Amino acid sequence: MPYFVFSIKPFAQIEKLAEFDKFRDASTHAKALRHQRAAADGRIKVMFADNQQLAEDLLCQIRDPGPSGDE
Repeated sequence: MPYFVFSIKPFAQIEKLAEFDKFRDASTHAKALRHQRAAADGRIKVMFADNQQLAEDLLCQIRDPGPSGDE
């Protein structure tokens, strides 16, 4: 399964920036993009999924917050 690098802007505007076979390559690319871009350009995320459609669906899902620490 490939790793997808996305730019996420407000109102769920998702743009695929790259696709990699290895996490290390995707992570390195995402970190470089985060370092180059201004915060106004959106967030950079790496997703692991069977295809681009599934990766975009996973990005749009609302996640439950993790434990607060003392639970």
